[in-house]
Amino acid sequence: MTDTDPIDDVVATIARSASEIRQGLIGRRGKADETNPSGEVQAEADVWADELLADRLSSIDGVAQYASEERSEIIDGGDDAYCVAVDPLDGSSNLKSNNTMGTVFGIYDEPLPAPGSALVAAGFILYGPITTMAYARNGTVTKYELTGGGRTVVEEDVTIPDDPLVYGFGGRVPDWPADFREYAREIESDPSNKLRYGGAMIGDVNQVLTYGGIFAYPALEDSPRGKLRLQFEGNPIAYVIEAAGGRSSDGSQSILEVEPTDLHDRVPLHVGNTDWIDRLEAVLE
Repeated sequence: MTDTDPIDDVVATIARSASEIRQGLIGRRGKADETNPSGEVQAEADVWADELLADRLSSIDGVAQYASEERSEIIDGGDDAYCVAVDPLDGSSNLKSNNTMGTVFGIYDEPLPAPGSALVAAGFILYGPITTMAYARNGTVTKYELTGGGRTVVEEDVTIPDDPLVYGFGGRVPDWPADFREYAREIESDPSNKLRYGGAMIGDVNQVLTYGGIFAYPALEDSPRGKLRLQFEGNPIAYVIEAAGGRSSDGSQSILEVEPTDLHDRVPLHVGNTDWIDRLEAVLE
């Protein structure tokens, strides 16, 4: 172990890697002819970003495990304190159309798979017009701009605005359960609410963090556990949103309370303003 904080080392490494990942997307927009453990066809950039982060993060003193949405097995690094779970390139299906993507990460103090209650830090990088990072630790969220391997604080103590404005719902409407369709109609019936759905979870979540509202990828009729992965997407995003004063839910409880049974477990994900999530749970009862 070094005298530095392994959590800080992990976050600094991910932040430094962001510009390289963004630049590395050029020339890697094709498919890799492989599937990830969830059965999704991988992009070349998915595989490349995973290998880059696996090499850098698993070598940090204090990191016991590295796990990724893009690989079946955990990389074990010993008996150190922290375990890192990563979605290296969230929204990689947007590569072809050159739309928003991101990197999601969670740092746990228990072996993976672990519940969200074991998170000690989490965050996401957004590759938008500007590369930014939202990072949560010790109950607070900080936003950074990332340039040239460095980071600059642009907002501290980030909180979700009190008046929700935006919404984005994943999946096909015919595949939504009837009670979720009822909730969606309720949200859409208010003309002051604005639809924001861009095909990358992380971009839609950032809209909620910025403007207030809700993002949901609910249970589906043919996939009652939803689509998004608990370890790599659900838990880290829930951790950030709750640290910013919002709520998360799988439909009945906080995402952070869901007990995993497998590294690649899926979970229905609903995050946003507390009153909108409270109403959602009431409708889904």
